[in-house]
Amino acid sequence: MASHYETLGVSADASGEEIKKAYRKLARKLHPDVNTGPEAADQFKAVSHAYEVLSDAEKRRNYDATGNENGNGAQGGFGGGGGFGGFGDIFDQFFGGSGGSAGPRSRTEPGRDALVRIQISLEDTVKGTVYPLELRTAVICPLCEGSCCEPGSHPATCDVCRGAGHVQRPVRSILGQMMTLAECPACQGYGTTLPKPCPECQGAGRVADQLEKQLKIPAGVSSGTRIHLAGGGEAGPGGGPQGDLYVEIDVERHPVFEREGNDLKAVLTVPLTAAALGTDVTLETFDGEQTVSIKPGSESGDAVRLEDLGVPRLRGNGRGDLVVEVRVATPRNLDDAQRELLEKLAELRGETFTEGKFEQRGLMSRLRDKLRG
Repeated sequence: MASHYETLGVSADASGEEIKKAYRKLARKLHPDVNTGPEAADQFKAVSHAYEVLSDAEKRRNYDATGNENGNGAQGGFGGGGGFGGFGDIFDQFFGGSGGSAGPRSRTEPGRDALVRIQISLEDTVKGTVYPLELRTAVICPLCEGSCCEPGSHPATCDVCRGAGHVQRPVRSILGQMMTLAECPACQGYGTTLPKPCPECQGAGRVADQLEKQLKIPAGVSSGTRIHLAGGGEAGPGGGPQGDLYVEIDVERHPVFEREGNDLKAVLTVPLTAAALGTDVTLETFDGEQTVSIKPGSESGDAVRLEDLGVPRLRGNGRGDLVVEVRVATPRNLDDAQRELLEKLAELRGETFTEGKFEQRGLMSRLRDKLRG
């Protein structure tokens, strides 16, 4: 019968790292999921057992000394798996170990949630829209439908752990040698192996796919708003339930309108004469052309409010307003005729400039000049 060292193909003085590398190389070659040869399963069990012994310092010392990993006390007392093993399980339960009730883990797990960010226009927030969402994610394998097995085949009970998903290992503690549970190296804790993994998903139960969805975005959303789509995330391993999808909104800046709460704000620049005399200006809005009435004598900073032309309330009824701020443009680059007209206007209004300084003559001053004349 070959020794454990011969089984792994290493020398008796091999380091722990050399033993680990040898085991990994053989395990990849002989694992039942990838090697269906008639002798592969037995060879894999022998390799796994050899690694279990040689990777444990205490077992390796006993094996080197006696040829038995349990040493001289392997058949009874505190050194074996007899009376002390039960106490070790109780100890594990009290101190966070695997405990006697540990079982195999499921291949089926819930999928992860997903978060994507999209950008929409300000007009979309006013009117609402349907956004063509493209998402690359994990979906349930269409061939095996999440079973992880080739159609017509089924998982097989692990020969090493007998379906438990774990194996017992002795460890040294302050109380002596105790038994603890470790994940079965043959089945990775599942308790089963896949004799014929699904060729489409390689035994994962899910595959990557590009999905297209029509996402309905309600009016009133703003930057930072997240839309929750239950079950729109990744499918879980082993055909597990899908996680959720969260879509975060980012609203583009608009060249004319700015959002402030549920109101829209715009700045309308008008000539000095229009502000003084009053006028009506046509403004293109998200609701079509609207008339903005500028009252005579309007000044920069005055505002005209157009009701119910703002952003709809996301939670509630009604809309905000469109607030138009007036900005008066001062005429520049005057020619002689224009300057003369402005000076005449200033004189008529009692506004004069003396040596470049503005002087507004009041009513009493003008009365005195008239009496003197």
